[in-house]
Amino acid sequence: MPLFARCSKRELGLIAGIADEIDLRSGKVLTKEGESGREFFVMLDGKVEVRRGGRKRDVLEAGDFLGEIALVSRSPRTATVTALTPVRVLVIRDQEFRALLERVPSIQTKVLEALADRLAADAL
Repeated sequence: MPLFARCSKRELGLIAGIADEIDLRSGKVLTKEGESGREFFVMLDGKVEVRRGGRKRDVLEAGDFLGEIALVSRSPRTATVTALTPVRVLVIRDQEFRALLERVPSIQTKVLEALADRLAADAL
């Protein structure tokens, strides 16, 4: 996963330790555009639709992730994401992630670099 690609195995283990695996039904709204975000999701199985400004932007599936901005910013959600099928996701909540970043600052630097890369790629 690009967001954590720079992390060592030890750091990845610490991140995995704060993640919860959950199953969600088809039609479940994972994020709603404009609302505050507190979770980051990694898709393990199923498909979700991403809408921004009411327009379909993307379909995400296993291996994709969403909500990463919520981990490092208190910004409102940038899109509404709805499960098209039953989905299985890993969820990382912002409070646990921020606490981990305080304990292991090397993760913070690596995540910020990955976010900067993603923002630069989106700007092209």
